[in-house]
Amino acid sequence: MEEKQNQFLAEEKIGKLMKKYSIPCIISLLVGALYNIVDQIFIANAAYLGSYGNAANTVVFPLTVIALAIAVMIGDGCCAFVSLSLGKKETERAKKSVGNSIIMVIVSSLILSAVYLIFSNQIIALFGGTVNAETFRHSKEYFFYISLGIPFYMFGQAMNPIIRADGSPRFAMASTLAGAIINIVLDPVFIFAFKWGMMGAAVATVLGQIVTALLTISYIIHMKLVKPCVADFKMEMGICRKTLVLGITSFLSQISLVAAMAAINNMIRKYGALDPVFGQEEYAQIPMAVVGIVMKFFQIVISIVVGMAAGCIPVVGFNMGAGKRNRVKKLFTKLLLAEAAVGLAALLIVEIFPQGLINIFGAANESSYYTDFAIKAFRIYLCMMIFACVNKACFIFLQAMGKAAQSTALSMIREIVFGVGFALILPIFFGLDGVLYSMPLSDILTFIIALFLIRRTYIELISDNNI
Repeated sequence: MEEKQNQFLAEEKIGKLMKKYSIPCIISLLVGALYNIVDQIFIANAAYLGSYGNAANTVVFPLTVIALAIAVMIGDGCCAFVSLSLGKKETERAKKSVGNSIIMVIVSSLILSAVYLIFSNQIIALFGGTVNAETFRHSKEYFFYISLGIPFYMFGQAMNPIIRADGSPRFAMASTLAGAIINIVLDPVFIFAFKWGMMGAAVATVLGQIVTALLTISYIIHMKLVKPCVADFKMEMGICRKTLVLGITSFLSQISLVAAMAAINNMIRKYGALDPVFGQEEYAQIPMAVVGIVMKFFQIVISIVVGMAAGCIPVVGFNMGAGKRNRVKKLFTKLLLAEAAVGLAALLIVEIFPQGLINIFGAANESSYYTDFAIKAFRIYLCMMIFACVNKACFIFLQAMGKAAQSTALSMIREIVFGVGFALILPIFFGLDGVLYSMPLSDILTFIIALFLIRRTYIELISDNNI
């Protein structure tokens, strides 16, 4: 029954499959990104929080990405495992992967939440939260409540790709959307009406995450293709290992981003203190707040890019498992072109309308130094968006094909070797501007390497198709 239901993945037109799976995935990821972005928009426009609250949000943001990294490693790995297994007609192994993944995400989320609560001061300092006393105070308040919601957040994020693999991308989208709507509605109430400040923003976020988690649980109980039974929740090391290996690229792409953000935040704190303007106490938080805003816009774009690619994982996995390499090649071509188009559109926005973007994040309440630095940051930091988008597509597509080693290596080179390396080195020569140059330089060098892997992938798919 399950095989017949999923057979359309090997027969339906590629373009139609991309729309069916990618659009809900894009919306899910965009909605997920909105949690932190909406918080920052309302925080920025609250005069009593302003750039201090913005800077605090920037400090905490990478800590939520750590939770996301673990969740997507489990969820994307399970999604790829399920799709490959169904393509090979191995339904029982697919069910075991789902059961084991649920246990892994519950245990890991509880551990991470405990670590955050116990070592909050040290963790906030590590991510640049000591830029000034007011930023540290806001960071600590926001981080405490966000930490309490980590188990709900991780469960919802991990189960989302699994639900897509089960053939219900629309439900995956709807469950995430419901939580985001709760957050959007409650943020202005808690921040402006109740004057709860950073606590209000965090509580609104956590309540939304709880709603998403509850909806996800309701679906897991009634899964269609790979509904696990009690025996499937018994941990099997072989299944867990394979699931995590398939998801390791998703983990590394997120966790290495955390390393890059930690390096960037600390370089901003260090070299901002040497700047004639931002070295002053009342302006010290501005560079960190601004770079956080630029990253949020980038996150929106990357949510679209990753959604397009991740949505294709079930299609790629099933067709690889079924030996239909020509369909995989066609999908790869369409995906790369679509990702480049998204990058071009985003590039035009940041180069032409940076003032409009920064106005959304409370520029009217800030000094001219805030606006001037923000415009420069948007135009420099994101000037290689097209390459960044194609790079992300390459990472995820290789992962979906089962090429975890190649995908992981490319991701690590981008985020650790280039992302962290340039963030640490360039400020030595260019000061605070060096932080901004690190992003475009990393993306263009990664793209050069990605071209080699893209070419080799095409050659392999053509060769396999001719056998």
